[in-house]
Amino acid sequence: MGIMIKEALKNKNDIVTAIVLAGGRGSRMKSDIPKQFMLIDDKPVIYYALKKFQEIDIIDNIILVTGESDISYCRENIVEKYNITKVNCITSGGKERYNSVYNGLMALDELKNDNNNHNISKEAQHYVLIHDGARACITDSIIENCYNDVKKYKACVAAVPVKDTIKIADKDGFAINTPDRSTLWQIQTPQAFEYNIVKEAYQKMIIDDNKGNITDDAMVVEKYSGIKVKMSLSQYTNIKITTPEDIILCECLMQNKHV
Repeated sequence: MGIMIKEALKNKNDIVTAIVLAGGRGSRMKSDIPKQFMLIDDKPVIYYALKKFQEIDIIDNIILVTGESDISYCRENIVEKYNITKVNCITSGGKERYNSVYNGLMALDELKNDNNNHNISKEAQHYVLIHDGARACITDSIIENCYNDVKKYKACVAAVPVKDTIKIADKDGFAINTPDRSTLWQIQTPQAFEYNIVKEAYQKMIIDDNKGNITDDAMVVEKYSGIKVKMSLSQYTNIKITTPEDIILCECLMQNKHV
């Protein structure tokens, strides 16, 4: 499926920050090396997302969120080695994905309040794109679509229509319902929001003892802000590297110029 490309003219009053998540140990990779640091064409997986955000004009700043023990490695062997100059903060993640996103948002808040940081104006309209660093095949068009949609709808997520039939099963593995496939979307990242909206939603969520199972940022905004989240048309090639087979697929996509 081809992506619908929209005109993405950056508003001079907009500040767009990418929060890139590079935490987790990736147990399904069956490797001692975290998936974000595994190599594709002799470069770590996380490099490719950072490089894309570095090169595209829409993105002004990058906040990299990783494990406490990996901060020095990321700074020396990725950010400095590959000259990713838009990274103005590397901060530690948390136990769950939402903890890591919250830490990234709070790091951005500190940068906004730093009078010596001229890259993040307090007066500008701020947007954040939250992205899983394990999605190495992100493209300019996906970022452009998210930027256009977040400006229009305040909240959006990269997504593609589901191609397969989906079954809801009971605890014993027997099908109990088949949702209408035409209403189903497969959610990816980036997930883009007006900064104040997602920050306030996360602040409410983080102190909620009954938050339940939070698996993405859209859930937080839907539950704690009440704002509807727009599906921003993405690409099926924007895969998340989770298993060893995904590394092979990602290499093939890159070699065949699909990203």
